[in-house]
Amino acid sequence: MSCISREKYTSYLERLVRITHNQPVDRDAYVTLIKSICTDYKLTKGMTEFYITPMMEQRGDGEVYCDFDTGNSKKVLIRLRIVSTSKAVLIGTLYSNPEEYVHDDTDVDQLDSLLRIILGYVSRVRLIKKLEEFGFSDLDGYRNFRAFARFMDINNAENRLGGKVAFYLDLHNFTIVNQEIGRENGDIVIRKYYDLLCDTIGDTGIIIRLGGDKFIGVFDKTLQDDVFRIFSGAYIAYDVTGKQRVNVSVAAGIYALPIPYMMKSYGDIMDKIMLAGNVAKRHDGESIVVYDDKMKVESDHIKQIQTAFPGAVKREEFIIHYQPKVDIETKKIVGAEALCRWQIDGKIIPPDDFIPILELNTFVSELDFYVLDHVCRDMVRWLNEGRQPVRVSVNFSRKHLIDIDLTDHILSIINKYNIPHDLIEIELTETTSDVMFSDLRRIVSGLQRENVKTAVDDFGVGYSSLNLIRDIPWDVLKIDKSFVPQTEDDGNVSNVMFRHLISLAQDMGLECVVEGVETDEQLSILKKNNCQIAQGFLFDHPLPVEEFEDRLINKTYK
Repeated sequence: MSCISREKYTSYLERLVRITHNQPVDRDAYVTLIKSICTDYKLTKGMTEFYITPMMEQRGDGEVYCDFDTGNSKKVLIRLRIVSTSKAVLIGTLYSNPEEYVHDDTDVDQLDSLLRIILGYVSRVRLIKKLEEFGFSDLDGYRNFRAFARFMDINNAENRLGGKVAFYLDLHNFTIVNQEIGRENGDIVIRKYYDLLCDTIGDTGIIIRLGGDKFIGVFDKTLQDDVFRIFSGAYIAYDVTGKQRVNVSVAAGIYALPIPYMMKSYGDIMDKIMLAGNVAKRHDGESIVVYDDKMKVESDHIKQIQTAFPGAVKREEFIIHYQPKVDIETKKIVGAEALCRWQIDGKIIPPDDFIPILELNTFVSELDFYVLDHVCRDMVRWLNEGRQPVRVSVNFSRKHLIDIDLTDHILSIINKYNIPHDLIEIELTETTSDVMFSDLRRIVSGLQRENVKTAVDDFGVGYSSLNLIRDIPWDVLKIDKSFVPQTEDDGNVSNVMFRHLISLAQDMGLECVVEGVETDEQLSILKKNNCQIAQGFLFDHPLPVEEFEDRLINKTYK
């Protein structure tokens, strides 16, 4: 005989259909009904399982729910497995205790029907949830741009965006962090930093990941101090003890939404925070940059330069100036540095107006090769005219370090003009990245094997390590002008550091070139410290090629 009457079974069917098809579903009413069904049918346990795919079912990677369990289960009474058209797997299992009650065929048939309704409901609810997750989260579980757009749309419709603060974040030096602690730990750090910001921002805002270590979002202005404090630096632990930590800071672009504010497009906000964020990335001292309208002008200037560059190269608008390097004792020109100027309709654009912009992408690498090619053109002409050229140095951006064939590319230009290798010097700047340091050593060693001289440029400006000159076989050490003392006060710290740096370079057999020498007193300091070569306005500004060629006739300054 069945546990319950036909009428009660029919009532359960109707109530179950009604509850599970209502939107939204009354979760409490649903659970109460399930418990009532299980109790009346003398079941000991009821559970459902949901897996996105059969493969995830095999791995046990799914969701399991149990709304009723007496703790007295002895036997599986019914196990129903259904694969939906989307290949999601749903499993319902009902348990009994035959020692207490033996279910007949009518019980099993009725429970089968009820269980199918329950699984239909679970399937619909779970799939909707997964669609929500897939639609508004990326593969790593971070909220994505769709989630940002939805948040902004809802708040815009309710006129609640005014007064909020929008932001773009780029985590500082995270490539180096991954190198130091490993990518897996790096991922843990990013997740914890993201979670910290989520907790701080709360429901009044949102943070989403654009990709990698880049994020955007909005928060309520009342939280600005707390959020900016995290932007400036937060110690994030990546081990279970909490003792292994890294300091995470960001380059942040900020746009404070005015009051009132109605969003016309996401792009209006995105453009502003991205512009401010790019400024923050370019200026090491500013980690948080607030948007202002001047940035739009700067952005337009950047686009103008980048758009004009390819045509300027074809028209050979970039001209080479040469700044002499002078032997301090003999006052003779012993070398020169090739410097690039952009000439448009007779007007010279200073390098500070375009070089930093070209460094934002690979244009600067193309320009470096252009300069080397034109230096070699000038040099082959000097050789053909019977002049005695001096060694000329050409600056190469740090961007080249990713070029595994850089040495071959440099040599191909030099050899095309049949220039003696020892007449060319390649200047490379310092780097703090271990990977880039390794690339730097590979390139310098390769050039040295080909008798092409190499110089470390602007030594002393960056966060230099003695490893830079200990582990890399440079030929020349160029000391930046900011490192040169202004007076001959022997007790001055600058003089002490300068004296020891020159001595170290000489002991290591490095040729020393001091940049930015502008006064006789500075020249006297160089002589006092046995410096070899000076470069600066005291002797000459960077000269157009014709004027430099005139200097080469005599080669000696008074």
